Amino acid sequence: MTVFARPEDERWMREALVQAEQAGAHGEVPVGACVVRDGIVVAVAANAMRIDDDSTQHAELRAIRAAMRAVGSDRLVDCTLYVTLEPCAMCAGAIVLSRMQRVVFGAWDAKAGMAGSVSDLLRHPQLNHRPEVAGGVLASDASSMLSHFFSARRAATAAARSVDPSTSGT
Repeated sequence: MTVFARPEDERWMREALVQAEQAGAHGEVPVGACVVRDGIVVAVAANAMRIDDDSTQHAELRAIRAAMRAVGSDRLVDCTLYVTLEPCAMCAGAIVLSRMQRVVFGAWDAKAGMAGSVSDLLRHPQLNHRPEVAGGVLASDASSMLSHFFSARRAATAAARSVDPSTSGT
């Protein structure tokens, strides 16, 4: 079942995009997240995998953990998660387990997305909780940020190889 975006979704997705921009500025893949409850931001987070040297430090997981602390519960039944990239399997699992009411994401992820791109873990019929999902909110903004980040990373790698041929892997 597809749930369409609501008028307030762009506002909160812009908050997630701010987090994504900050992640990119620190060399992280620019993904940001924001958890909203009753029209109030209860948590924000950005990817921190490189900073923390921990591949589980995705923006969604960090935002979910912070939201649970903020609301004082392990159940986020009345919260919406805004994230700039379609959640992966790990994050989708955490979303389901936290009982997040709704998930809104920006860019689709054809390689790892679990809200419809590769599979749809968030709305799997055998799971006991299935959040509402809206995808593609400000997708061009989120996609552009990711594309620029990876283009810059590839250019930096190519430049390093041209300066030091021993890094070319041959």
